[in-house]
Amino acid sequence: MQPQEPGSVHRRALDLEDYIDIARRHKAWIFGPTFAAIVVAVVVAFLWPDTYVSTSIIRVVPPQVPDTYIPPNITTDMQGRINGLTQMILNRASLTNLINKHQLYKKELSRLPVDDVIDVMRLRDIKISPVQTFAQSTQGRQAVPAFLISFQYSNRYTAQRVTDDLTSSFLSESQREATEQVIGTTELLQSQWESAKAKLAECDQRLQSFKVGHLGNTTDQQQANFSQVNALQAQMIQLESQMSRIQTDKLQLDNEMRIAKQALTQLKDPNAEQQVIDQKNEKLALKDKEIEQAEGYLARLRERYRDNYPDVQAYKQQIELLKKQREDIRKEDSEKKPEVAVRQLPPNPAFLHEQRNIQQTIQRIAAAQEAKDLDMKQLQKQSANLTDSLRSIQGRIEAAPLSDKEYTEIQSDRELALRSYQEADQKLSMSKRAQDVTRRQEGEKLTILDPPSLPATPTEPKRTIIVIVGAAIGFALGLLLAGAREMKDTSLKNLKDVRAYTHLPVLGSILLLANDLVVRRRRRLGWLAWSTACLVGIVIMSSSVVYYFSTKS
Repeated sequence: MQPQEPGSVHRRALDLEDYIDIARRHKAWIFGPTFAAIVVAVVVAFLWPDTYVSTSIIRVVPPQVPDTYIPPNITTDMQGRINGLTQMILNRASLTNLINKHQLYKKELSRLPVDDVIDVMRLRDIKISPVQTFAQSTQGRQAVPAFLISFQYSNRYTAQRVTDDLTSSFLSESQREATEQVIGTTELLQSQWESAKAKLAECDQRLQSFKVGHLGNTTDQQQANFSQVNALQAQMIQLESQMSRIQTDKLQLDNEMRIAKQALTQLKDPNAEQQVIDQKNEKLALKDKEIEQAEGYLARLRERYRDNYPDVQAYKQQIELLKKQREDIRKEDSEKKPEVAVRQLPPNPAFLHEQRNIQQTIQRIAAAQEAKDLDMKQLQKQSANLTDSLRSIQGRIEAAPLSDKEYTEIQSDRELALRSYQEADQKLSMSKRAQDVTRRQEGEKLTILDPPSLPATPTEPKRTIIVIVGAAIGFALGLLLAGAREMKDTSLKNLKDVRAYTHLPVLGSILLLANDLVVRRRRRLGWLAWSTACLVGIVIMSSSVVYYFSTKS
């Protein structure tokens, strides 16, 4: 049987011993990439700067006052407010201020534009996320129980300070935004309320002007006009009755005055010889009585009228005239010599008594007549006023309301203005109560649940994982190279290959003879190369570790 070429047949199935032989033959190709990968992984792990993450948790505190009592005047839900606050705090100006304040990203700023650094800070280093999933509340708004703010940086103290600034910015901006929204809403409602109030006042003024210009000509005033006419007619009837009664009383007083004067003229003194002496005394007594009667009547007039009333002024002048006449009589009596007259008999007492009674009756009747005349003048004046009022109201009644359409439009405008004013007043009152709740910080607000933490250990890099992953990658690469070399090598490796590919019995085997000097030299060079490589790798790894701890301290 002729031996076959090894390349012309399929390779035989390998067993465990074959794999061990392959690993022994290609151990340098397996160990080399693995060690190189470990060195590279250690260098990368320890030259990779530490990244510390400082976190803070902000809790959303629900309103202390229920919405059913005082509804808030902020329509934006808390999630929308948080999104708006996030955009406001993470804008270019705010982040630039943080970078300048804490001297961040010095290396990055030396080789990158500021905008690129800000984008990296916003997208990679700052994280704002909810602590738990947003849930739908019973009021139909999305509830955000709490959310987390984190910032990562190579210095843990700087990370904490930046996180604290971000948290403070969230709290202050939230309070400022809520206050501005509440105050802005209140000011808007205040302006609407003032506008509605001014429009209502304008409508009231138009309605009042219309009523004054069309007094009694409106439909709703016709019934009042008829009622006024009836009342005025009843007053006119009552005045006519009073005037008729006064006229009757005056006729009766005139009759009594005529009878009293006739009785006075018919009265004679039986002692005529005493008439000359008594005449002067009687003139003075009559003046006194006239003055007394006039003063009494003047007192009655003052009870009813003021001093500037014409009748009061007239009676004052009359009293002064009577007093002057009385003084003239007294002066005349004092200048004349007393007449010597001897009374034969004393005056008749019955005559004097009757004369005084009749004079008092005449004076009383005259005063009553004057009072009746005054009452008649007052009633006539009232009757004239009532007649004028009655004519005016009857004229308004006869003039049909020609402006009903305009009046209806004014009334409709006033009702609309009144409803608008009431709605604006209600909204303004509710907004002021909500503003008071916000001012007292009893509404929905943000509070710090967990203050910014000071990280003790870095979150990145995971050095153990990096070394293990690097070693695994190097080992896999070494196995891949060993397998590739084994596949490329088609020589017979052992007796199993000879039997499998030649199908001939093997009677014996002769070892490969080589020069010992060459073999030892090759081994020494191999050990030297491996020792050098291992030493260089160890030095590189040690240097990386030493650099890491030196920069960290």
